[in-house]
Amino acid sequence: MDQAGRAITDWLASAHHIPAQARREFDVGIALFPTGEKFDAIRLPAEVVHAAASSEDPDIIATFLAEALKAGAVIHDAYGVGVWYYALVPPGTYADWRTPGAECLRPGTWLGVPRLDLTTRPGPHWALPPRAIGSVCTAHAVADLVASGQDKLRETRRGNGAAPLVLGQVSHRRTEGRRARPTPPRKSP
Repeated sequence: MDQAGRAITDWLASAHHIPAQARREFDVGIALFPTGEKFDAIRLPAEVVHAAASSEDPDIIATFLAEALKAGAVIHDAYGVGVWYYALVPPGTYADWRTPGAECLRPGTWLGVPRLDLTTRPGPHWALPPRAIGSVCTAHAVADLVASGQDKLRETRRGNGAAPLVLGQVSHRRTEGRRARPTPPRKSP
């Protein structure tokens, strides 16, 4: 690994409460990091990313992401067909994220982050690796990507006569700063 790669790895590892443990996890391939300190993460449905890129080809998607998200970093969790992408964004994004159809993970959520050289399947890998210390996407660019992908999906479904895409059915945001509480079980008489 070159000097820049070591610096980026050290920056990622510094997001962990025990950076040495994160480095050991990277030796195996994937390290777990809590979001919220060095970066937040927005979970993007693969279908939306692929629609925005007009392709499912990993090379085309990588080129698209590099253009759309500039100097950011994106993980593809490819355990399955497409599944999820995670765009790393500045810490604090969670508080203001309002884009339906893409969830900003709550601070403290553990995210599997691949070692820098993992850029292809199988498993989680970098669809757009970080290029420097602090490489994160702007939330605005991610929101634009989501809107573009959703628009293309709507157009495709409309053209195919399929049911329209309904966005925002599930809210991933806090409600007035509180989590929903489960209803307590009823007592039997």
